[in-house]
Amino acid sequence: DVVPFAEYQGKLKLEKVSSGERLRLPPWLKRDIPVGSNFHKLKSNLRDLKLHTVCEEAKCPNIGECWGGTESGLATATIMLMGDTCTRGCRFCSVKTARKPPPLDPKEPVSTAAAIAAWGLDYVVLTSVDRDDLPDGGANHIAETVRELKSRNSSILIECLVPDFAGRNDCIEIIAHSGLEVYAHNLETVRRLTPSVRDPRAKYDQSLTCLKAAKKINGNLVTKSSLMLGLGETDEEIEQAMKDLRDHGVDCLTLGQYMQPTKRHLLVKE
Repeated sequence: DVVPFAEYQGKLKLEKVSSGERLRLPPWLKRDIPVGSNFHKLKSNLRDLKLHTVCEEAKCPNIGECWGGTESGLATATIMLMGDTCTRGCRFCSVKTARKPPPLDPKEPVSTAAAIAAWGLDYVVLTSVDRDDLPDGGANHIAETVRELKSRNSSILIECLVPDFAGRNDCIEIIAHSGLEVYAHNLETVRRLTPSVRDPRAKYDQSLTCLKAAKKINGNLVTKSSLMLGLGETDEEIEQAMKDLRDHGVDCLTLGQYMQPTKRHLLVKE
């Protein structure tokens, strides 16, 4: 049984942040080893089609719940396009990095569409690594995937969580006119922490401008972003980030607890 928060006797806060000590996860944040037919069916399907998911690459602790679903319920996964290697190295993320990742798989848009069509989903989230090594940052590859999906199921709702494309409006426009419903790009953290949390090429104002541009290009889009909590930000900074997002026309915001994926990554801070 999970120990209630009020009865937990373990430490929830480091006495010295600089000590390098890592706290043990409290029981309410622990997850069972993923099992079940839905989980294994989805994993096998992804491997057969050589598709990657952010669930695996980011070492998400909730993978068992999302992939497992129930025997009669819907299992979900977030497909990660353009390979499993990113050209950027954000200090919160465990995805592999390289200056020049392997070339894109030209069959991936069709494979992705085939997999999602087989799952019978009503809503799907497509995300990707950053590919600064490509002339268009991979925008056309993502857009092609959206079109392939829509050709198989015109009623499916598609959310794309995309890179900033170095602020290039032509790349943003390719995605915005591809047929998706939700254009998402994550601000990740507050202005003060951006230089120490995100890759140097990821700028706070650039991310805001990209979201505003997507809405301007296609006013029918829902724009969405996300902030991580637990990197040392203050309540006032979070409130300001929320205001900044709203001032740039962002419709939806999600807030998530940052969880340190490995010892090499940033510590969780209050």
